[in-house]
This record gives sequence, C-alpha cells and structure tokens, in this order.
Amino acid sequence: MAQRPIITLTSDFGLRDHFVGTVKGVILNIVPEAEIVDLCHSVAAFDVLDGALTLAAAYSYFPAGTVHMVVVDPGVGSARRPLVATTERYEFVAPDNGVLSLIYRREERLRVHWASAQHYFLRPVSQTFHARDIFAPVAAYLAKGVAPAKFGEEISDFVRLDLPRPQRLDNSSLRGTVLKADHFGNLLTNITPQEAPVLLQPGSAGLRILVGEREVAGLKTSYADGAAGEVFGIVGSMGYLEIVANQASAAQILGAGKGCNVDLVLSRPAVAG
Repeated sequence: MAQRPIITLTSDFGLRDHFVGTVKGVILNIVPEAEIVDLCHSVAAFDVLDGALTLAAAYSYFPAGTVHMVVVDPGVGSARRPLVATTERYEFVAPDNGVLSLIYRREERLRVHWASAQHYFLRPVSQTFHARDIFAPVAAYLAKGVAPAKFGEEISDFVRLDLPRPQRLDNSSLRGTVLKADHFGNLLTNITPQEAPVLLQPGSAGLRILVGEREVAGLKTSYADGAAGEVFGIVGSMGYLEIVANQASAAQILGAGKGCNVDLVLSRPAVAG
C-alpha cells in the first residue's frame, strides 16, 4: 500500500480564525488523500526567525518525501518570491524572506526554485492571503508528484537571515543571545556545545551563567536536577543552551526575552589539554 503524501503546516496564524482551515481545504481539493500535520500555528506574529527555529526543530523527524509548508510572511503582497526548496529527503514551500535559513545551513544538497508558474495558483490571487492562493496549492501539487522544476527557474540568490552567532569575549568567556522564549518560558540561546565545548559540560568547575545582569545556577543535565523555581542552564533537545526553571518560567522570573545577552564565564581560564 502506497504511503499517503504528508504535508506539514507551520505558520503564525493562530487558531482563532479561519486561516488554517481554509489552507487545509485548498490542499485537500487538490490532493484529497493527503495527510496534513499541524506542526505549529503559534509562531510569534511576523517573527521569521521564530518560524525558522520552529521548522528546524521538527522537519527531519518526518518520513522522506514530506512536504513542509511554512508561512510566516510579513511581506505578503510585496515583491518577495514564493519558493520551493528541495533536499535529498524533503520539499519545502515558503516565502523568500529567510524563514528557510536553518534548512539552507543544515542541508548540503539543496536546490531552490522560484515558484512563478501561476497556473498552479488559485485565481484570483489575494494580496493578503498567499498561504491560501499560492503556497497551499504549490505544496499540494508537490505532494501530488509535480517536479519542483515545473514551478519555475532555479535560483541561488534566496534570502538568508543574518543569524546571530556567539562572540568570544576572551579565553574564558562567551556571549550569546536569547533567540526566543518558548511556551514554558524556557529561553533558547544561540550557544551550542560546539561553540563552547569546555564551558558546556555539566559540573564545569567555576562556570557562571549570566542572563543580562543576573546570575543563574550552573549547567544541569535535566529539569528535575534543579530545585522547584530554580533557574539554571541546560542543553535542550534542539542542541542549544537553554535557560530554564524547574516547573516555572525562566523568562518570567528573570524578566528576560528575545535579544537578551547570555554570558558564560569560567572564573578561572580553561586549561588546554
């Protein structure tokens, strides 16, 4: 038995309005056997980076052949291009605003086409709802087996976000930034163990973690390792350092959010070897 085509949806639409349901209706009219998975519709409004992080956290856990549609699109109605991006295992449909930046960074074999073939779009095309009139039908036809090249020319000048990278302040300190606060109030930073292999080891002697001007407890291996309400660091499931609290919101306790500095400091310099 052939596998049903899978299409995932990621957006900042929320669930109060008709947008998500309408998009699904368009898809099902074109490919009624599709299995549609709501990845997330609570991306922060207009926040392209949040959309990129959300997609990057989940896309690779789906079966090969999945079509991932992501619409966080503050430039809807402008000259920004609709894209079809193809990797060895997946296809992506998104606006050309950087929301696929982490896919571009992670996937070595990637082709990107400008979806300009208007006969695949719904007519007329609204200036405010391209998710319905452009992205949904393109995703549906991809899932139906239309080759990416059929949608338009291949391009290489697609938009990439200038993602913030940690800065090494000296031999014993590193400064990162908070990328987002999640539903639980965990603060996701841009620091990974690859950038700080000596610093990001549970039990590192002398490690201090500062969020803005406030110092939190050191690095732990699980949420339960902290006392109730204690704020500390942990390497989370996405592979980034997160500032978290046991059964509480670190964001609320610290009054911190996106853009806040996070400093890792060893009270004595790390010894090589």
